[in-house]
Amino acid sequence: MDGRAIRWGVLGAGGIAGTVAVDIAATPGNVLHAVASRDADRAAAFAAAYDVRCSYGSYTDMLADADVDVVYIATTHAQHHEHALLALRSGKPVLVEKAFTLNARQAREVVAEARARELFCMEAMWTRLNPLIRQAVAIAASGEIGDVLGVRTDLSKLFPYDPAHRLYDLAAGGGALLDLGVYPVTVAWMFLGRPDAVQALGTLAPTGADVTVSQQWHYDRGPVAQLYCSAAGPSPFGGLINGSDGWISIEPRLHRPQQLVVQRGTQHEVIEAPPVSGNGYTLEVEEVERCLREGRTESEHIPLDETVAILDVLDEVRRQLGVHYPADEE
Repeated sequence: MDGRAIRWGVLGAGGIAGTVAVDIAATPGNVLHAVASRDADRAAAFAAAYDVRCSYGSYTDMLADADVDVVYIATTHAQHHEHALLALRSGKPVLVEKAFTLNARQAREVVAEARARELFCMEAMWTRLNPLIRQAVAIAASGEIGDVLGVRTDLSKLFPYDPAHRLYDLAAGGGALLDLGVYPVTVAWMFLGRPDAVQALGTLAPTGADVTVSQQWHYDRGPVAQLYCSAAGPSPFGGLINGSDGWISIEPRLHRPQQLVVQRGTQHEVIEAPPVSGNGYTLEVEEVERCLREGRTESEHIPLDETVAILDVLDEVRRQLGVHYPADEE
């Protein structure tokens, strides 16, 4: 790809689409070229609000636009699979909002399509790109806190119960696990990798969506991980990596931490987060741009095989909780 600006198409015109669109527009070398919604008026309003060049009342019409270089999939969880495949089959690279898909089967299909067509594909998991999280992983890997014995992670937020809200609607891919829990899972995975055994407990809403989920991960080599998420109320806790000679505390919120507190033996250090521009999604936009300009079909920082493997684990967690999506039966 030459030195011209990367031209983005935004598929979906909801809240997250607008939040990320601001950061796309503010990232040098990237422009908002098009937006699509099934409601043409909504797409036009979005285009006017965010200074997008073109608006479409049809996803297929936007995907036929030859000037769209990459598509950001910003629809609800339950639609990611369909829309990612639609974009890839139109020859467009994709950035897919988390959770990547509802389950591992869907994820494998999207990844297989991207690889067969040699098109870029990435989950929009910004925490994997966060400088503090990456620094914490590097510190743990260096042995500075000794052997990693365990990881504790949490991301919780109050979503008042409303059966019509997407978080409580199974048809929309609702549940705290896919909305909030993907962050504790991803961070624990970055330190310890795939667990050898998983145990899960939780509570369900009247709709059948998970509200609170507690997971215990076990590793045959010794470490354990405790992961928690809840839509029933907030929590200030982020993450803690326990080592045999120290610890790393990720504070205060796991998905967008402000500092690390590192204890190396008797040495105590506080590492503050570097400034992050805009709404924090610039890191994703820059990573997509880098990969496209270098001709990469995936990011080594957000590998597709791990995206699929994490959903494998989440499938098992949901199985233990008794949370079933209509798409699981397809």
